[in-house]
Amino acid sequence: MKALLLAIAATGSLLVAGQAGAVDAAAAKALAQKSGCLACHTVEAKVLGPSYKDVAAKYKGDKTAEAKLVEKVKKGGSGVWGPMPMPANSPQVKDEDIKTIVQWILSL
Repeated sequence: MKALLLAIAATGSLLVAGQAGAVDAAAAKALAQKSGCLACHTVEAKVLGPSYKDVAAKYKGDKTAEAKLVEKVKKGGSGVWGPMPMPANSPQVKDEDIKTIVQWILSL
């Protein structure tokens, strides 16, 4: 009986953890929307800028990707994904919000 209860508790913990991850992704996407990121980017398709899935694929396995992308979002840049420059997003978007958005993008 104890083993059954422990198994149920463990399963419940995993379900809650999975839901927490989904809430974080939803919160990060809402932050990207609020910050104006989704005017030029989408998760699936290139608009003015690359899709977030393309960004995640490009930087997959790069241990320095998060720091690079946080700086790129803050300061802006051009030439990596084509001729269209990305404007700087600092100071209008908080550093912690940029980090949250970048972490979400890299998780896709």
